[in-house]
Amino acid sequence: MTERCLVLWCPDWPVRAAAAETGIDPAAPIALVEHGVVHACSAAARAAGVQRGLKVREAQSRCAALVVLPLEPAVDARRFEPVLAALESGIPTVQVVRPGLVVIRAAGPARFFGGEEAAAGEALHLLTEAGVPDARAGVADGPFTAEQAARAAAPILVVQEGGSADFLAPLPVTVLGLPSLAHLLARLGVRTLGGLARLPEASVRDRFGPEGEIAHRLAAGLDPRRVVARVVPADRDRRQAFEPPLDRVDQVAFAIRRTAEAFIEALAADLLVCTALTVELTADNGRTHRRTWLHPRSFTPLDVIDRVRWQLEAAELGAPVVDVLLHPEAADEAAHHEQGLWGGGPGERIHHALSRVQSLLGHEAVVTPVLAGGRLTTDRVVLAPWGEQRTPQRSPDAPWPGRLPGFSPSAVLADRPRVVVQDPAGHDVVVDGRGAISGPPAVLVTAGRPAVRVEGWAGPWPLEERWWDPAAALRLHRMQVACADGTAWLLAHDDSGWWAEARYD
Repeated sequence: MTERCLVLWCPDWPVRAAAAETGIDPAAPIALVEHGVVHACSAAARAAGVQRGLKVREAQSRCAALVVLPLEPAVDARRFEPVLAALESGIPTVQVVRPGLVVIRAAGPARFFGGEEAAAGEALHLLTEAGVPDARAGVADGPFTAEQAARAAAPILVVQEGGSADFLAPLPVTVLGLPSLAHLLARLGVRTLGGLARLPEASVRDRFGPEGEIAHRLAAGLDPRRVVARVVPADRDRRQAFEPPLDRVDQVAFAIRRTAEAFIEALAADLLVCTALTVELTADNGRTHRRTWLHPRSFTPLDVIDRVRWQLEAAELGAPVVDVLLHPEAADEAAHHEQGLWGGGPGERIHHALSRVQSLLGHEAVVTPVLAGGRLTTDRVVLAPWGEQRTPQRSPDAPWPGRLPGFSPSAVLADRPRVVVQDPAGHDVVVDGRGAISGPPAVLVTAGRPAVRVEGWAGPWPLEERWWDPAAALRLHRMQVACADGTAWLLAHDDSGWWAEARYD
């Protein structure tokens, strides 16, 4: 079963949004480029021979006056938001496929406005008032056929119910948006959607898999997809203004009690809890102080008041407070945060104490280690502020060839203390350019410890990083040694000699 859909298409929307963002005339020849390839272009650029998929240099050779701009999806979405709001003011239940292309369930607007064509006309009128006078509308069975109707409309095209297959039959298979499948079908002599629809569905599924089966159904006008209207998230912020401004911490904490309770109760009414809270303080002199607080479970009204009080004590606003804003930075289902049989336990009290210290000493005064990627043990430890969910730039899941295998050392020595490794004859052990040692390690001498006998050793293993950058290049050899006193060491050798990287206790 297919659903009657109304699709609204704004031609060249990415170009229109980029032109409005940069102040360029949208009638000029413009090309939006991504990874050196033209992603979208204006009508003037197409008239000069510029096409999607061309290299930038080839596009500029075809049109000397071409204005090249980077493709910015964030700009497209931001510029389309006012247009979408204007459309939703008259026709709700809108699903955004992408900025510039929306689909609406046609049954409701058709009943309200007296027909599908009338509903499409009203939608185009709303878009014209929003500043998009050249939008087009298509009505058909399923979103795919309705989109093709919108692209062929001038400006409205209604495909009769049950007539999708006949409408789609002459269209090329490239409109499916599956380049590899379209190329293969063209090589097999299937160049139109009608030709694809005439093939047996079972044969198409066996030959091309699930992707071919979906393409076959779309070509036959049997689009099973349903319109899923977007839901505008509710505004859950709570703001408390003070007139006159308050200059004492206890006054502000007492005044926001009702606001904090209403903030948590509003989330609870939707079966949600706040797990990350952003507090923004505004002073009478215009200065603001904003901080995000995390919680091991979920915030209660008293927790919210505590965070506001701690932030006030740590902030240096220089003037009385005129406004406090509470924003739920992250919310989760309440079912995931039900209290255990014996309450929250000591973890919540630890979090409360450390957050208190952090509010007094600064955001980065209390830190926790986060495992990162790297080849040296010191590279694998990154310190993040307490309560902050930081993702390291170097992923620990990457291969990192040359990193230490097996168990990690118990102590990483950041100061890299120098050590001496000697062979049985008492000579210093060195590593030559080919990675071979001059003799078997027999004695290890470390600073502040007596010399100990080496009972076992493994290595050395070469490690080389950033060989192309002389200033940052790293070339060394690593070796593990086990000593008679029960300790084991991870040693590294470079041009300056041996040093201890980590210790196994």
